[in-house]
Amino acid sequence: MKYMLLVCGDDTADASAMPPVEPWVEELGDRRVRLHGHRLRRPAEAVTVRVRGGEVLRTDGPFAETKEYVAGFDVLECDSLEEALEAAAKHPVATVGAMEVRPFWDDVDAREEIRRLDEELTEAARERDVDRLLSCYTPDVAAFHLADGRPLHGLDAFRKSVEEVFADVTGPVTREVLEFHLQVDESIAFAHALVRVRATRTDGEPLDELLRVTTGYRDVGPKWLIAHEHVSVPLGARTRQERS
Repeated sequence: MKYMLLVCGDDTADASAMPPVEPWVEELGDRRVRLHGHRLRRPAEAVTVRVRGGEVLRTDGPFAETKEYVAGFDVLECDSLEEALEAAAKHPVATVGAMEVRPFWDDVDAREEIRRLDEELTEAARERDVDRLLSCYTPDVAAFHLADGRPLHGLDAFRKSVEEVFADVTGPVTREVLEFHLQVDESIAFAHALVRVRATRTDGEPLDELLRVTTGYRDVGPKWLIAHEHVSVPLGARTRQERS
């Protein structure tokens, strides 16, 4: 289960004897307990926003005047609350401030969401449905032309490349995922896949490509989308296919 660890500092505490945080970060990172984290700037640099009666009210500074403040955060993945509390107690700031440990709200499994997204790509390719395929990508997607490898920035440029590829084939496009390795973090994920694409070219010649696909995903709120995609042909793949 994932836990948010809020690192709360205290302006009135003497932190001169506090040990460095780096060993704690390194130890929990090696154990794959700490997934992500970062320090935050001081409360004086915060901006508090409220909306009252349709009016946006902005206040410089923290939400409330207090000697304690959130100095940073860490995302932990632990088997139990007790393990998360043990990790929090070992944080150096716990000796001068406070550590708030809070479990994440239960949500849909990210891996399942991304695998469903990949299945949607397969169905969209089979139907040669450009709009359905593009709905799997972020508006600022960074990708490369499927045919010639040109860098593409944004959904409009990517749309043109997809339309060019679909215009070169007839009938359904078969997309077979042979390998799929996925690594998920809090808001981003990466996948390495081996994909076989088959179709019939407009001149009647068969298209049969074995592709290595590297994909970067981003959590955009209620769903995951593809933010980066790089497609390449493994060395010798075409030669092996020609021989077979």
